[in-house]
Amino acid sequence: MSARTRTAVRPGWMETPKPLTQAAKALALVAVVLLVCVPFLVIVSTSLASTDEVVEGGGWVLWPTEPTLDAYRDILDGGIVTHALGVSAGVTIVGTLLSLACTVTLAYALSRPGVFGGKPVLLLILFTFLFPPGMIPSFLLVKELGLLDNYASLVLPVLVNVFNLVVLRGFFQGIPEELYEAARLDGAGDWRVLVSVVLPLSKAALAVVGLFYAVAYWNSWFYASLYLESDHWPLQQVLRTYVVSGSGLTDATTGEGTITAPQTVQMAVLVIATVPILLVYPFLQKYFTKGVLTGAIKS
Repeated sequence: MSARTRTAVRPGWMETPKPLTQAAKALALVAVVLLVCVPFLVIVSTSLASTDEVVEGGGWVLWPTEPTLDAYRDILDGGIVTHALGVSAGVTIVGTLLSLACTVTLAYALSRPGVFGGKPVLLLILFTFLFPPGMIPSFLLVKELGLLDNYASLVLPVLVNVFNLVVLRGFFQGIPEELYEAARLDGAGDWRVLVSVVLPLSKAALAVVGLFYAVAYWNSWFYASLYLESDHWPLQQVLRTYVVSGSGLTDATTGEGTITAPQTVQMAVLVIATVPILLVYPFLQKYFTKGVLTGAIKS
């Protein structure tokens, strides 16, 4: 298709882009990419730099001349970071699966017309979204349930997210009613309809909601600081304690001190905490627009 043909089929309300406008958009895009990529490059480069190079660079390195993995060896050999990484991975996997199961079943029930008590339950759920419980009531509830210093305290209080529930409910409502009726005529019950009809058509929404849950569980540190002892902390709480608070985690990690610059070890912990969940995004990127917008607009 020629340029003239492409111009001819443009909508009447859409003007022809001007070269200056296109150049400005390209520059803005490049600026945004640099703002995102350069800090991450500095973090990775600093974690791979040697002690002398970090000191000479004032604590930051844009490109290491002699890359080394000493920082990663220091933090992984001690056991604290590796244990915290296992805790974060376990909580993320188990929490995401449980949250998806509960959210899907509840959203499906609330999406069907004529469900007994559906509207009051939906209003009650939305009420918790507008008026969330405070920190002290949440802590007292977890304590009364005997969940202190238990990994379940990181999952059960946040098992169902209201926003994710509303998105899935709207997506389920967008499925043509004829498909539900056809499944009913074939003798399918509610569980059969959910598993055989609804879920296969909702892969985009499930992927997005699952990613939202996984990111939330992976990045969670606040509940860990409230409910867990330090030897049960997930990776994000270890990261916060060491990088933000500046606590002496290095000595506990490496045993008898470390030969690596503290800034290097901090950046290495930051990379380990960021990269795993970051690798998931490219595989689910294509589902974002379809999954979120469809459910949100229908709601």
